[in-house]
Amino acid sequence: MDPALFLKLGAFLKWIGICLLPVFLLPLLTLVMPGTFGRLTKFVSAQIDRATHWALIASAGCAMALVLFQLIVVIASYAFALSWTWMSELVIYAFAAMFMLGAASALKDDAHVRVDILRPRFGEDGRNWIELAGTYFFLFPICIRLLMTGEQGLTRSWSLFEGSRESDGLPILFLFKTLVPVFAVLMLAQGLSVASKAALRLTGQTPPDDEAKPAMSSHYGA
Repeated sequence: MDPALFLKLGAFLKWIGICLLPVFLLPLLTLVMPGTFGRLTKFVSAQIDRATHWALIASAGCAMALVLFQLIVVIASYAFALSWTWMSELVIYAFAAMFMLGAASALKDDAHVRVDILRPRFGEDGRNWIELAGTYFFLFPICIRLLMTGEQGLTRSWSLFEGSRESDGLPILFLFKTLVPVFAVLMLAQGLSVASKAALRLTGQTPPDDEAKPAMSSHYGA
């Protein structure tokens, strides 16, 4: 297959991303005009969470594949004295995909490790402001930086259909490298959802976390 086709597709997706940049102002617009943008913000956040859920399903599939591949490697190595580079690479690829695809879901569920010591001391509004500030000043710049710095290397990898450096390795190294921008895009999208929810809570469009979580628990219990 002609690699130029994939390069054109990548350029097209890049322009789509550039056109979508104004969407990242949605949480800030919601703070200023909650009545105008509140419903749209809720819709965008819900769609992002739905997409993140599908990414989590893919991550779970990679986790099961990781267990299977590693089991095959162990049995082949210790029981039959066999070793395959391509199978070892499958283990690495499945392990990386599991984390890269599941990171956004962890952000959605507030499962990432926090190192700040001041956040728990603030009230509900203070925590929401921290979510907004942290998303805009840390998460967004880092993810955009990942996309920008890896663009040239990823383009070269796709143009060559880069494969393993080992003779018996897998010819899909270019797909493995694509996990980095996929991770960045998923984190950017979920960061927008997190910021949107914080803005909605600050403007009273949705209930605070302290009220929403018990309601959610009772719903699942039912």
